[in-house]
Amino acid sequence: MPNTTMSNPSESHSADESLASKAATPNRNVNRDELERPHETDIVYPSAIPFILAHLVCFAAIWTGVSAWSLWLCFALYVIRMWGVTGGYHRYFSHRSYKTSRVGQFIIALIAQSSAQRGVLWWASKHRSHHKYSDTPLDVHSPGHRGFWFAHMGWIFDRNDGDADLSNVSDISRYPELRFLDRWQYAPAIALGTVVWLVGGWEALVVGFFWSTVLLYHGTFAINSLAHVVGNKRFITGDDSRNNWWLALITLGEGWHNNHHHYHTSTRQGFYWWEIDITFYVLKVMSWTRFVWDLRSPPKHILEGPQELGHGLVDRVARQLAESFPLERITEQVSEKLDAATAEIGKMKRPELLQHLQEIHLPQVPSLEELRARAHEWWTETPSIEQIVERAREYIYEEIAQRLGPSGVVPA
Repeated sequence: MPNTTMSNPSESHSADESLASKAATPNRNVNRDELERPHETDIVYPSAIPFILAHLVCFAAIWTGVSAWSLWLCFALYVIRMWGVTGGYHRYFSHRSYKTSRVGQFIIALIAQSSAQRGVLWWASKHRSHHKYSDTPLDVHSPGHRGFWFAHMGWIFDRNDGDADLSNVSDISRYPELRFLDRWQYAPAIALGTVVWLVGGWEALVVGFFWSTVLLYHGTFAINSLAHVVGNKRFITGDDSRNNWWLALITLGEGWHNNHHHYHTSTRQGFYWWEIDITFYVLKVMSWTRFVWDLRSPPKHILEGPQELGHGLVDRVARQLAESFPLERITEQVSEKLDAATAEIGKMKRPELLQHLQEIHLPQVPSLEELRARAHEWWTETPSIEQIVERAREYIYEEIAQRLGPSGVVPA
């Protein structure tokens, strides 16, 4: 590999980091054509075959047997390769949250790809897309939109979701050695499996390698699914990310998922000393040898308490709050109440109709008190709570106006 070391370890990768951050920045401008594209599930889709075979091979333990040493090997391979996924695929290649040399990133990529979770460019691209569209209809890992099992592993069998758009990983795809690894995505895993078989035989291969590989799959996928369903929300992030202590243990620190979605460029995802983050601890030790450097932690103001939310986040969270109420049924009830004036309402332009709806008494529309109560149930205290509640009520009126117009559309 040419240019194997960086001449100045302290030199910033600011351009790369800016690209990585921009690629993961939430974007709510969802293309309707993309939303309406068909989903084709096919268990013989080529990219799904290794996933299926790895599960089937695990049953060979019936013939090879399971001993204590093979279980220890399974545990060791799980931990080492989980670190490759969390410290490599995720915190380095997806978020560029620390720095290493060119040789260092190649070694980390090898460890990560030994997990058999496809190529480094593919993984980083998919994850950046997850952050960009987190818990929207374009997020294939959203339990709220696609269902729990699709978010967990069903997306693997969807032809439309199998490929990645590598345009969002230009900061790392410029390295030919990483492009090579990505092209031969299963080579590191096959090489590791071969070594395990040569050294330990069939039992080591089945129990040590394949069992740990399948556990790795589901440990990683649990962050896609369970970490958006079970746990606590410390920060308002505009998505369903949650902190879960048990998932943090299983994934060496990835369970602090709400923390991560709040400040995704932090190497350290357990923001407080009691939040176990083994991946960060390992990286911290590695930094003492200068194999890695510039590990990021959350800024002081992030840890000090609730902050004012930006306009975009307020709007998104308000929409979530509004959509938690049955808007279609509310619109029907409002329509019945206004039945006598339906013809005139249908002729109103949106600003006029919105003003009209807000001026009359509509008990069907959730009050500010009801919206505020639900907001307090969902989220921690924030100085922006009143902005969220007021914007949610505005959004409800906008939705009613949209649905009351002719053919469901009010003239602009």
